[in-house]
Amino acid sequence: MEVLRPQLIKIGGRIYRKNPIQEQTYQHEEDDEDFYQGFMECAEEPCDAYEVVQTQQGFRCTVKAPSLLYKHIVGKRGDTRKKLEVETKTSISIPKPGQEGEIVITGQHRSGVISARTRIDVLLLTFRRKQPFTHFLAFFLNEVEVQERFLKFQEEVLEKCSMDHGVDGTIFQNPKKLHLTIGMLVLLSEQEIQQTCEMLQQCKEEFIDNICRGKPLEVEMAGIEYMNDDPGMVDVLYAKVHMKDGSNRLQELVDRVLERFQASGLIVKEWNSVKLHATVMNTLFRKDPNAEGRYNLYTADGKYFFKERESFDGRNVLKAWIVVDLLSAEG
Repeated sequence: MEVLRPQLIKIGGRIYRKNPIQEQTYQHEEDDEDFYQGFMECAEEPCDAYEVVQTQQGFRCTVKAPSLLYKHIVGKRGDTRKKLEVETKTSISIPKPGQEGEIVITGQHRSGVISARTRIDVLLLTFRRKQPFTHFLAFFLNEVEVQERFLKFQEEVLEKCSMDHGVDGTIFQNPKKLHLTIGMLVLLSEQEIQQTCEMLQQCKEEFIDNICRGKPLEVEMAGIEYMNDDPGMVDVLYAKVHMKDGSNRLQELVDRVLERFQASGLIVKEWNSVKLHATVMNTLFRKDPNAEGRYNLYTADGKYFFKERESFDGRNVLKAWIVVDLLSAEG
């Protein structure tokens, strides 16, 4: 049950539980009108955040967005767009379904155009967050030595702890997929994929090469830790990571990459620093070998659901391996 495994949030160096609350389920397009009414009452409207061009007819502003999200701006029977236009005294042009392009906002008053742009941005961000992740930024730990040592760890855990509740071979990571995650992304168009590639190249040129000093970063993963606060009911077990030379360069690198992607809007800002870890056991793998460890998910049509999982008793695993040098790699 979710109430037994609440989400943990780190604030000011302390760990807090986020207790579950009653939430409304989003029912795709049928609820667009009600959703619009709810969030528009508290939408903040910046003054000079957008580029608004003055024309002979008034003012004009454009919004880039993937075509997959157009329907949320249009709404059921076009009701959401109509409300936006009436309330902001603007005209909003949206490309046809399946066609990539720009949303164009025009109006006689600059304040109205800015208001419409602000509200569209809030809608786009809200419904983007409901899309399932499509990509992730990570360092892959696919060296042969790393994989071999991980398989040895798996073999020993199953040999010594297979009688513990929930411990079996299905919850171990695929050794070919061992990685350190930087962040999860929702990329909904070829343009966004290209933007991501270009941003990574910019990061490399602007600060990654300098941090690495022209050499691979040597990393050790010594010891293991668990995500929740009850070692008897573990969902995710991971290997802890640190630089061999004792420096903070890897953490600096990933934090700056995360900051760059958060500023672009490609990664939603949920924390200021990456907790580097390599997942070795995850109870979501029982039913989905490709799971990335998300607790709360949205389906492709925007419906929210909680993914059930069976925890395992990790107390004996932790006692045996919590201080053992598990893996070593270069990145």
